Amino acid sequence: MSKSINIGIVGLGFGKEFISIYGMHPDVDKIAICARTPEKVEAAAKEYGIPAELCYTDIDEMLKNDSLDAIHLATDIPDHYSQAIKCMEAGKHTACAVPMGLSIEECKHIVETSKRTDRIYMMLETHLYTREYLYVKELAEKGMLGKIQFMRSDHTQNMTPPGWPDYWTGFPPFMYGTHALAPAFEILGKRPLSVTARGSGAVLEERRERYGCKFAVETATFEFEDSDVLLESTRWLYDVIRQCREAFDVYGDKMSFEWQLTEDAGHVIFTNLEDAEIIDCPDTGHMLPPEIAKLANREAVEDKSHQSFIQGGGHSGSHPHTGHAFVHAIVTGTQPLANAANSAKYTMAGILAHQSAMNNGEKMEIPDVNFL
Repeated sequence: MSKSINIGIVGLGFGKEFISIYGMHPDVDKIAICARTPEKVEAAAKEYGIPAELCYTDIDEMLKNDSLDAIHLATDIPDHYSQAIKCMEAGKHTACAVPMGLSIEECKHIVETSKRTDRIYMMLETHLYTREYLYVKELAEKGMLGKIQFMRSDHTQNMTPPGWPDYWTGFPPFMYGTHALAPAFEILGKRPLSVTARGSGAVLEERRERYGCKFAVETATFEFEDSDVLLESTRWLYDVIRQCREAFDVYGDKMSFEWQLTEDAGHVIFTNLEDAEIIDCPDTGHMLPPEIAKLANREAVEDKSHQSFIQGGGHSGSHPHTGHAFVHAIVTGTQPLANAANSAKYTMAGILAHQSAMNNGEKMEIPDVNFL
């Protein structure tokens, strides 16, 4: 028999989408909200019918609420590490937007804290729940790809102001690498051992001061335990003109998958040396509780009141999956895929790729963070 849990959402930008996801979830009872701006809290409370006693403008005050079982952090990147630690130390299961932290030490500390406090930590890595990932992961598990021979991934996005918080200015590309790395790592199913990376091009001078990174592009090559497969991955954030793309390609000896080059062009499946089939990856609502299933399906796209299913806003139907994975882990006492150890794996691999690029391609060993 399932039990109901109570969740607090901190951050009402991206986090606002999850109010209705959790509100529709059969295992969630009360939802609390928190944002620094009172007007945002008041507007969300009015829109979603959240009582005043569950509205906050201070995360510390929210954490004093003993009725809350879990916290969903949709806050700024510089706050992720400190807030996640604070939440787990307060006895709350914690889900947090990407990336996990900004250093190897921060990632390790979150893993250690999750284990010591016996609180679930989950990084909200949307690209572990996109239609594309779930489709290709199934192909791999069924052996339809055959032997995987090579993988490529990328996250190409131009985050030039205005519209982005100031901390993004000059952010090193692979310090925010989890969208490119997590799905590729999990499709291959092997632990990354090392990375070598190089930087290319240069961002504008005014973007370099905060983080000391001049590169416009960082490209990394990853080696894996017990595998002869290499992953080549590319990241950029500034001063490169291209449509945003968060993608992976997988090449096997029986079948290969290539992500669409541009939005709505269609993904490509190769099953022989000549033919290419343009496909749309199937909807994934059937994998979710019926109460939130439609939010992952394209059929809901006409419902403009909710963004979770819209490409770009909902990351290919993944938002209800990430919310459900967090709730399911708490209710069942199991670990989600993006648990503390795996989140550290994805995040540290990107951090070390950036360090390698800054050191002219020096090979960096990726720590093995054991969890359970």
